[in-house]
Amino acid sequence: MTAQFEHHPVLLDQVIQLLGPAPGGVYCDATLGGGGHAEKILEASAPDGRLVGIDCDLEAIAAARARLARFGDRVSIHHGRFSQMGQLLERIGVGKLDGLLVDLGVSSHQIDTPLRGFSFMGIGPLDMRMDQTQGETATTLLHRLSEDELSDAIYRFGGERHARAIAQSIKRMEESGQLATTQDLAIAVQRVIGKRKSGDIHSATRTFQAIRIAVNNEIGELEALLDLLPNPLAIGGRVVIISFHSLEDRRVKDRFRTLENPCTCPPGLPVCRCPDGSVVAISRRAVRVGPAELQRNRRARSARVRAVRRIR
Repeated sequence: MTAQFEHHPVLLDQVIQLLGPAPGGVYCDATLGGGGHAEKILEASAPDGRLVGIDCDLEAIAAARARLARFGDRVSIHHGRFSQMGQLLERIGVGKLDGLLVDLGVSSHQIDTPLRGFSFMGIGPLDMRMDQTQGETATTLLHRLSEDELSDAIYRFGGERHARAIAQSIKRMEESGQLATTQDLAIAVQRVIGKRKSGDIHSATRTFQAIRIAVNNEIGELEALLDLLPNPLAIGGRVVIISFHSLEDRRVKDRFRTLENPCTCPPGLPVCRCPDGSVVAISRRAVRVGPAELQRNRRARSARVRAVRRIR
C-alpha cells in the first residue's frame, strides 16, 4: 500500500517560501499526507530543524514514514486529527512552533482508490472516511439523515442548487435498497441533472464533496484548529493554510483578519483603543496555482494559500 500511495504536494515552492523553514526551527505539518511538503520543510531546515507530522489516514502515515525515514529523529509522526494538535504537541513536549502547515485537500491516493469511496469515477463502497479507524461511513450518514437534513448538507457544503431533488433521489434509492456503491450515488444525482458537466465540474462533484465534508466534519475540524491560533506559534512563527473551496477559504480569511485586528471596543466608541493585532499577513492576497502547475495537476486548480506571521 505504501509504495502505491500517490499525492502531489500543491504549490510546493510557494508554501516553502511562505513558511520560511530554517535551521533550528520547530515545525508542524498537521495534514502530513504522503510527506511531500514535510520533506521540503526538513530539507530547508537542515541540519537540526524538527518536524511533527499529523494525519488521520493510516495509509498516508505509512507512506510518509517511508518517505521521511532518512531524516531520523528530526521527524515524529502521529495518528490523529489536526483539531487535536494542541493536545498532541503538549503530550509530546513540543512548545511553540516556528511554522505550521495545514493542507485541507483530499489526496490523489484517496480519490483514486475505489475502496476509499471518495470518487464517482470508480465503483467502491460508500465510505469517504479519511480516518478509517473511526466514525460513521457515508452509508451510515445517508441512512441517518432525513431528506431535509441531507438536502441542507448538499446545499451548504456543496453549493448544489438542485440539492432538494438530489436528496429526494438519494433517499428514494436508499429506501428501495439500490444505494450501495459510489456508482449508485452518482446515478442518484444523474437521475436529477443528468451526466452533463458544468465547465470542468462533473454533475456529481458537488454532491460527493458535500457528503465527504459531512462524513469527516471537515468544517468543524477547521474551525477547531482556527480557534487555537495563534497560541501554538512562537513570536515570528508562521501559519500557512491551503484550502480548496470557498467554505474553507472564507473561514481562514475571516480568522486571519480577526487576529490582525482583534477589536473589542464597545459600539459607538469614537477611537479604537485596542492593541495592534497579534498576526500580520505575509501575503495580502491568496496565492493561486500558476499555469505550469495547473498543467501538471488539474486537481490543484481551486487551491488557495493564505499565510500570516505572529508578531505579539
